[in-house]
Amino acid sequence: MTVDLAGGCEWIVEAHGCNADALRDVSRLESLFGDLVREIHLHPLSKSAWHQFPDPGGVTGFIMLTESHLACHTFPEFQSICLNLFCCRPHAEWDFEGYLKREFGADSVSVRRIDRPYRQ
Repeated sequence: MTVDLAGGCEWIVEAHGCNADALRDVSRLESLFGDLVREIHLHPLSKSAWHQFPDPGGVTGFIMLTESHLACHTFPEFQSICLNLFCCRPHAEWDFEGYLKREFGADSVSVRRIDRPYRQ
């Protein structure tokens, strides 16, 4: 694979069939963010921010990165989580599917990677 240093990448991840209690657990979601930041070598600009909606709602989380951002939205009532990671520079793939199946009990995971060129 040729890496174009004049572009970044974005991952849009959707997981279904997750454990509803895990999707309401802010500490578990913070661990997800921490593992992503550490394993992909990202650089947070601040601590992550979290909002927990009233039951049966889920959680929204966000962290600003020097590379851009990482966000998640959970929907326990639908047993799903949506993640968005945008990086202004290329990064290696990460095992979103394995992680979400292991840590959140996901039955299915869709990972879309979009290369974001900055020039034509």
